[in-house]
Amino acid sequence: MGRSVMSQSARVAGTVVRSGAELLVTGGVVVLLFAVYLVVWSDVQTAAAQVDLRDDFESQVEAAAATPSSNVPAEPAKVAPPRGSGIAVMRIPRLGDDWSWVVVEGVSDEQLARGPGHFPETAQPGQVGNFGVAGHRATHGEPFAHIDRVRKGDTVVVEAVGDTYTYVVDRTEIVAPTAVDILLPVPGKPEARARKARLTIVTCHPRWGSSERLIVHGHLVETRSGSEA
Repeated sequence: MGRSVMSQSARVAGTVVRSGAELLVTGGVVVLLFAVYLVVWSDVQTAAAQVDLRDDFESQVEAAAATPSSNVPAEPAKVAPPRGSGIAVMRIPRLGDDWSWVVVEGVSDEQLARGPGHFPETAQPGQVGNFGVAGHRATHGEPFAHIDRVRKGDTVVVEAVGDTYTYVVDRTEIVAPTAVDILLPVPGKPEARARKARLTIVTCHPRWGSSERLIVHGHLVETRSGSEA
């Protein structure tokens, strides 16, 4: 009788262990599939969105080029573009000759899934003030994966419709996620009045985390009429 009960208990325990192991394996597969989605499928989706954005942007450039111009750089647009639309093409030579991303208007999850996003409350490209841009370091094409390689004196080229703006990097820093003053017209100086055009790039730090923010600060050094997109 005692052996029978023990045998039955052993069978029940074995069944529980096997069921638990199967659940763990199933859960592991689900987690793995989700990781594959984040790393691979999100990149595919972002790449497709960038193709569409670049086509639209180049169409705008062609239309602007067909319009008679005085060859004098135009005043940067003051009207906010539609959220999710492509507003400029950004290039950072330090990150490679083929590093080129269409910047979209807005920084919601949906918008950043399409590429680097412009903070709507900040200046437009070329405007006096602070042109703020955010982007992913991991997943969704990871546009700023290696932004930590950027150094003081490097250039960031922003091609808007009609004009191309070149910014030079002043410094980089790591800050807390709550440090929103980096996006002020004069970063870190709420009482200061902007007198020149600045650039601030914001991304997560470390690359696969979000406990801090890696910031790149720069200022406008050149404006050229026309676009290279």
